[in-house]
Formats: sequence, structure tokens, C-alpha cells
Amino acid sequence: MELSTTVSELRYALDTFFFLMSGALVMWMAAGFAMLEAGLVRSKNTTEILTKNICLYAIACTTYLVVGYNIMYVDNGSGGFLPSIGTLIGTQAEGADHSLESDFFFQVVFVATAMSVVSGAVAERMKLWSFLIFSAILTAFIYPMEGYWTWGGGFLSEAGFSDFAGSGIVHMAGASAALAGVLLLGARKGKYGKKGQIYPIPGSNMPLATLGTFILWFGWFGFNGGSQLMVSDFENATAVGQIFLNTNAAAAAGAITALFVCKSTWGKADLTMVLNGALAGLVAITADPLSPSPLAAVSVGAVAGALVVFSIVGFDKIKIDDPVGAISVHGVCGFFGLMVVPLSNSDATFGAQLLGAVVIFAWVFGASLVVWAVLKATVGIRVTEEEELEGMDVHDCGIDAYPEFVSVK
Repeated sequence: MELSTTVSELRYALDTFFFLMSGALVMWMAAGFAMLEAGLVRSKNTTEILTKNICLYAIACTTYLVVGYNIMYVDNGSGGFLPSIGTLIGTQAEGADHSLESDFFFQVVFVATAMSVVSGAVAERMKLWSFLIFSAILTAFIYPMEGYWTWGGGFLSEAGFSDFAGSGIVHMAGASAALAGVLLLGARKGKYGKKGQIYPIPGSNMPLATLGTFILWFGWFGFNGGSQLMVSDFENATAVGQIFLNTNAAAAAGAITALFVCKSTWGKADLTMVLNGALAGLVAITADPLSPSPLAAVSVGAVAGALVVFSIVGFDKIKIDDPVGAISVHGVCGFFGLMVVPLSNSDATFGAQLLGAVVIFAWVFGASLVVWAVLKATVGIRVTEEEELEGMDVHDCGIDAYPEFVSVK
């Protein structure tokens, strides 16, 4: 009895530590988003996008602790449409495999990831304070509701919807909120001509964008690997190894495919597309990084890497301005990732996957559209033309990111 108790305690400690370290890796993805977006916006908007990223993380951690986690998990699990509301993070379950606090920490960095998707898509023309107000609403209410329907034991989980680490629940949800904001916000000045011309607006720092992508790639091992929830026995430890392998393989295939698509289409190796290709592979494999074989994971990443290039170009053609390609990476490839799950996972069905994708998009897009519209009608969501021209670093933050090289172009 004493020996078995000791083994149980050791497994509890190991799984708790695994959860915490996985959460720390996902938290580090916040730095990845910040660096990627800082590199892909113009220098005059760098400080402002960095401010948005650190503030949205802080807001997400607070609102999810006070409200969101309660909606999504506490005292739930009986199924249905409406959750019950508990108190803060609830109480430790008898015989749990890991500490409740480590579970909360792992979940809170996911909601911050969903909100980080939004910041890049609305960059360079959205008011800082309007964005922060929306961040609080998304992380406190909009995300936790669809999270309850899926991971929290609600009706989508009962219907057989499968999303291992959040291609839809996290990434497509963030992209849906971003799309709603972009549609009401409009494009950046000078992005599109009156006769349908598309004018590229290059980012300010490609080394920073590349660093951000590598940080995201690194953090994704915690994102997907940690979603196995345990590592303390043979089966789960082996599964985590498979998840790491498939996650890395999909990202690499996405980057390579994007590279070849760019070269064959335009004759150039577009770095921004290669970066987004890697991220597209990561997003797509996130729906199920365990079931596919390594070669199947390569295929998923490769298709996503090609898909994201054509998606970014397609959104530009219909004048939906997304400075970092977030809607394509996280939305289009998130949906793709959901829909290919049944190809390798016999427990998933195309019908349940489509139902889940439609519900997540409809809820997050619809709710976000209402919130954005209210903000637009009250405090406004877009900066003035003068502020956009001069850059939001000066107007919102009063600090230039690169004071020796200030430009208003």
C-alpha cells in the first residue's frame, strides 16, 4: 500500500510538472506572436502592436481566471448548450492525475493564443483601447462558450466533434473573431487601388518575423504535446513522442511547400509566405497530431502550406486586408485541419467535424461582429487618417520602436 501510494504521488507530480512546462511553452508563444507581428507591420506601428500583445495576454489571464474558466469547465460535464457557473477554478477532484492549478494554467495560455490571432489581422489601423475592450469580452465570454460546447463536455462533444489541441476551438475561433473585425474596420490606407490594384505593404523587420515564427514553432510542442494531458505511463509517453514528431513534420512540410509554390508561381522565394507555410502546417496538424502516421502528417502540412499561399492571395483579391495572413493561417488552415481528422482517426466523422466547424465559426464570428459593431458605434474602432499616416506608435504609445529611423511613409 505504501509503495503504491508513492508511485501514485510520483505520477501525480510528473503529470503536473508536464502540464506546467507545456503551459510555459505555450505562454512563450505569446512572444512568438509579438515578434512575428512586430516584424510584419511597418516600423511606425511596432510599439503599438507590441503593446497590444502584452496587454491582451495580461487581460486574457485575468478575465479567464475570474469568469472564463468557470463557464468552460467548472461544474460542467453534463452536456447541453448552457454551462453552469462555478466559483473561480473549482475544487481538486478526488484521484486527479494532476493539480487543478496546472490545468487552469495550461488552459489560460490557450485562450491568450486565440486572442493573439486577432491582433495581427487588425494591425496598423485599429484603436488600441477598442482592441483591449474586445480582448476582455472574447476571453471572458465568447471563447469560453464554444470551449464549453467542445472541451467542456457540451453538445458538440456529445455529437462526436474531435479537435485534439484546437485547430478549430483555438485557431479558427481567433480567425473568426479577426474576420469580423476586419470586415467592419476596412483596409489600410493605400493597400488597394480604385481599379482593383493591390499594393504590397512590406513589413519592417524580417529577422524579427522569422524569430517569431521559430518561437511559435518551438512553443507548439507544448501546445500539442501538452494536450495529451499525461506523460507518466508507457502509452501516454509514447503518444507525446508521436505528437512531437508529427507536429514538427507538418510544420516543416508546410514551409517547404509554401516555398515551392511561391517559386513556381512568382519566381521568388517569398519569406513571409514560407513563414506562414510553417505556421499553416502547425495549425492544420493541431486538430489531431497523434493519429496520423509521420508521412500522413507531412501530407497534412504540405497541403496546408500550399493552401495558405492561395488563401492569402485570395483574400487580397476580395480586398480583405490582413497584414500578417492570420485569417488564412489560423482560419482557413484551421478548418482544413478539422476536416482531415477522419482520414486518420476512425472515431471522428466528417459530419461531426463539419457541424463543429460551422458552430464555432457562426458563434465566434456572429458574437464578435456584434461586439465590434457596438464598439464602432460608440467609442469607434478605427484611428483617424492622420493617425494612421503618422503611425500609431506616436499617438497611442508616445514611444517610437526605432527612434533613429522614424518614417511616416
